[in-house]
Amino acid sequence: MTKPLCIVIGVGPGNGASFARRFSSDAHHIAILARNANYLNSLAKSIPECDAFPCDVQKPEALRKTLAEVAERLGPASVMIYNAGEGEWRPPEETTLEGFESSWRTNALGLLVSAQAMFQDMSTQGRGNIVVIGATASLRGGATSTAFASAKAAQRSLAQSLARRFGPKGIHVSHIIIDGIIDLPRTREKRPDAPDDFYLQPDDIADTVANITQQPRSAWTFEVDLRPHTENW
Repeated sequence: MTKPLCIVIGVGPGNGASFARRFSSDAHHIAILARNANYLNSLAKSIPECDAFPCDVQKPEALRKTLAEVAERLGPASVMIYNAGEGEWRPPEETTLEGFESSWRTNALGLLVSAQAMFQDMSTQGRGNIVVIGATASLRGGATSTAFASAKAAQRSLAQSLARRFGPKGIHVSHIIIDGIIDLPRTREKRPDAPDDFYLQPDDIADTVANITQQPRSAWTFEVDLRPHTENW
């Protein structure tokens, strides 16, 4: 029996790598997409039945081509996790048009292209999961998060549209709001005195995502907030 396919779009050493490892442990074949080809290839070698597909989500035609290649080589996806995210962090008067557009392209446009690529196969199968990794910024704009917050808000609204359109086709679309700092070497370096429970653990986030993809249709989650128990919210 062919293993179900999980595609993770936007893979780095934090959440993306944890998603890939978790779904591999749940007997999925894994396809990982990101710009850093060297990192992708290295990670793929460490995970059973994992294939790397270097790609820039900001370029719609390249992303479509890559996802078509994934489908041709590995078959239709059962799970797609959209983890790509970046943004310019400046106050409104200093926000650049290039940074504003770049944030939107990564967080919103790339999601639309990816979801469109998943739709036909998943709707034909009558099942599938699309998980969108969002942020607290999608709910409120900060004084210095002009580009990032607006892009994440667009992403959240898009995820809602996808859920309302795709749900009746049997495709479960969910949105994960990450509220807190991910535990990574670079985040630890910036906050050397922060205690362990200050951070969100990528493997714990991956556990929640995996559980959501297993929910029965009578009780689907659209949105869930994830934060450390010490987070001030």
